[in-house]
Amino acid sequence: MAASQSLQLSSVNNVEIPVHIIHTEENQIQEPAVDEFDYSQRGQWLRAAVLGANDGLVSVASLMMGVASVKEDIKAVIVAGFAGLVAGACSMAIGEFVSVCTQRDVEIAQMKREKLKGSSKSDENDEKLPNPAQAAAASALAFAIGAVLPLLAAAFIRQPMVRMAVVVTVASVALLVFGVVGALLGRTPVVKSSARVLVGGWMAMGTTFGLTKLIGSNHGMQI
Repeated sequence: MAASQSLQLSSVNNVEIPVHIIHTEENQIQEPAVDEFDYSQRGQWLRAAVLGANDGLVSVASLMMGVASVKEDIKAVIVAGFAGLVAGACSMAIGEFVSVCTQRDVEIAQMKREKLKGSSKSDENDEKLPNPAQAAAASALAFAIGAVLPLLAAAFIRQPMVRMAVVVTVASVALLVFGVVGALLGRTPVVKSSARVLVGGWMAMGTTFGLTKLIGSNHGMQI
């Protein structure tokens, strides 16, 4: 009886449980390819390019507005603007060169410390090292591109008031373009970025014009 009961129990408890085998290869979800582009590197170059062009435009336009506030001669305005272009481009190039050289020295020192620990990948790290000469040339070129715009706008206009209006208009349009391009490439809000750049440029030009006119008018300065 005990044997029959055990057989009955085993037969009763012998329940077939369906097993569903999942073929991982067939049902594997294909994930979209990950964007491996280093946006931090692009952000650095974008920052330098936009900063250089914006500085060139605002600096030279403001300088020309300041000179034009106390001197109507077009030659004085153009010469001052050209001097600002050359001085600014050299300053940007030297500043960027020194800055990138310092960054490069820091990264090389860090690579040496990692190499002593045995955790350094020299080939990959060497490719990521910044190039000071390239950075300096890019900054100088960006500054010159921005600075030449107000110079070209004022070069062929003889009437002082019209000249200043054209310089402000060209500078405003260029500032908007720089803001939009920087926002699109950097994937930031377009309106906010453009407004920030435009308002900053207006403040610089207005401040330079007002203070220069104030000092020149009160002291009777001759240029």
